[in-house]
Amino acid sequence: MKKIAILGITGSIGISTIEVVRQHPQDFEIVLASSNNNYSKLFELAKEFKIPELVITNSALKQKITDIPRNSSLTFGENELQRKIGSVECDTILNAISGSAGLRSSITTISKGIDLALANKESLIMAGHKIMKMVKNSKTNLLPVDSEHSAILQAIGSSKPDEIRSIIITASGGPFRDLPLNEFKNITLEDALKHPTWNMGAKITIDSATMMNKGLEIIEAHWLFDKSYEDIKAVIHPQSILHSFVEFIDGSIVAQLSFPTMKIPILYALSHPKHIKSTIQKTNILDLPNLTFSELSIERYPLYDTAINAGTEGGILPTVLNASNEAAIDLFLDRKIHFTDISRIVEKQISKFHNFQNPSIEEIIKINKDVYNQTKQNYKNLI
Repeated sequence: MKKIAILGITGSIGISTIEVVRQHPQDFEIVLASSNNNYSKLFELAKEFKIPELVITNSALKQKITDIPRNSSLTFGENELQRKIGSVECDTILNAISGSAGLRSSITTISKGIDLALANKESLIMAGHKIMKMVKNSKTNLLPVDSEHSAILQAIGSSKPDEIRSIIITASGGPFRDLPLNEFKNITLEDALKHPTWNMGAKITIDSATMMNKGLEIIEAHWLFDKSYEDIKAVIHPQSILHSFVEFIDGSIVAQLSFPTMKIPILYALSHPKHIKSTIQKTNILDLPNLTFSELSIERYPLYDTAINAGTEGGILPTVLNASNEAAIDLFLDRKIHFTDISRIVEKQISKFHNFQNPSIEEIIKINKDVYNQTKQNYKNLI
């Protein structure tokens, strides 16, 4: 039985992971779980799974909470989470913390040589150059949880990077793939939160609508699979059945497909390197819809191009990209800006920032926070 930790257990990926564990009680034991704010759900899960170690990263809740689950230990704050990661006896840590807040936990996990199931893409967006170097020098296996990168990992198998010609990531196209461009000015928050395929948290749903998520996934793939940006691209695949292609140098193409569910890539990340028997999802090929693919329009999804350019430039620009995008999405969710303002804000913040290469973790964390705050405070001058 594998001992696992779930960071961000009350978010959408965390809840999907819980459903995987429920179906595989003989395979996985949860020994540590964290949440930022949702302590009632955290406690409910702690009682169900008898989770011994709990962390609430929002320290402000310490004065509010008096009753904790029996047989569970509860601590508060980001520093406590890092201490628990470093001390818990664990085989795999699933980092499902949303946004840049997940970076420190990825670093701590790798520094302890624990396998990292990574759902926090910001770790690689901001600090891929540091993360991958740490992984190379540690015992950690870095296992992607995103369905696209899990598909790539499975398709590559034991092949070496120089055997791969290109990687093709699929994208649903979000809710606006067929919306006339002249109607983008009428997009509401409610429209943007209606993803046609996946049920996800608000931030990733908006990223899917702008296609920023695919730009970020290409940056992730660059670091995970050691391929240049010229050899990675995304295509529109509305059915979300085929999750990624890998093209080999001999001309063959290998793909992974299944009906859309995060449970399969989560299970594979937790059970790696094995595929274990499961009833989570059965994909009957006779039930599949017609599968279609089309080019991704930069005019429709300008942030996709912005993200790839920032990744290609490297240095601190991916951090600026991440911070300004997080801030713009928060502004949009607060109804302070329009949907089309998200791309304007991100592009302006990147264009005026002086780039430098090989930033330290401390510089990344500071600049990410500074750009986020500056964007939130100065957004009216950016749109």
